[in-house]
Amino acid sequence: MDGADDKLPVTAENRTPRSAVVVNPVKVADLDEFRRIVDGALDAAGWPAPTWYETTVEDPGRGQAEEAVKAGAEVVFACGGDGTVMACVTALAGTDVALAVLPQGTGNLLAANLGLSGDLAAGLEVAVERGMRRLDVGVVDDQCFAVMAGMGFDAQMLDSTSETTKKRIGWPAYLVGAARHLRDRPMRVSVRIDGRPPLRRRARSVLVANVGRLQGGVRLLTDAEPDDGWLDVAVLTPRTLGHWVAMGWALVRRTGSVPRMEVFRARTVEIASNRAQPRQLDGDLIEPGRSLTATIRPESLWLCVPRPADHPDLAEDAQAAAERGERLIDEARRE
Repeated sequence: MDGADDKLPVTAENRTPRSAVVVNPVKVADLDEFRRIVDGALDAAGWPAPTWYETTVEDPGRGQAEEAVKAGAEVVFACGGDGTVMACVTALAGTDVALAVLPQGTGNLLAANLGLSGDLAAGLEVAVERGMRRLDVGVVDDQCFAVMAGMGFDAQMLDSTSETTKKRIGWPAYLVGAARHLRDRPMRVSVRIDGRPPLRRRARSVLVANVGRLQGGVRLLTDAEPDDGWLDVAVLTPRTLGHWVAMGWALVRRTGSVPRMEVFRARTVEIASNRAQPRQLDGDLIEPGRSLTATIRPESLWLCVPRPADHPDLAEDAQAAAERGERLIDEARRE
């Protein structure tokens, strides 16, 4: 079955949902303190204590999330970077268990689209308030992505961004990585949309998106919606520094069209390059390759989102949720 069950995993009537936390311990500075805050906030909200699972190098979260589902969890908190979140998305897609994001990594594309950044209070409050939405997910091989997959420049940028720089300056570190590849030669690529004759381009990057926000709140694809049953495919063809500047300016201004970018919609997209390229899913690097095929699984993932849950922008009400979450954590600390 492509979609998740119709039953909401957590509703107002279900006041004591069972939960689990899948945490990457490398991403948390003080795991004991972090666990105390999360447990205390959920207790203050009337939730029972969550079950905790730590990721490993061998398993970044998929196995742990699957174990949580088997143990009866109704909400799984993914706490870590992009790899942890993507692993949990893969495990929970097609189930009636909801995903809540507690971002701890520097990047975290799904958290950026929820407007959460690295805000623990907001992430907890979003789950506690039971704002739920069923999202489409994209599938590449045996992995799912909730935000976007990419081949070419975007993955090069991720690969060239050091963890040290990310820890020091945050998401702008990706701009440093991007600058190293602005003058790289393009790839010869063919893009086949839903089995139609392939489009042939000299492109720097091909992105396959379920939602359209990049790091820093930049909306790359303004028409991408997370539950419309379509993937939005962006083919980027800048060749000069001037082209890059024009693209960046258009994105910052949020104009209707972006120069040197073509956008298509697909349920299945097949991308093939003349040479092996870096590839990424939801901001996490996967093995380089000469091809990438992505398909859509409509309404497959229950996601905890800021209210109102039906707003086109997943980040709607995120700031207010953060303020309410701070009060929840303060209440937990007083107990």
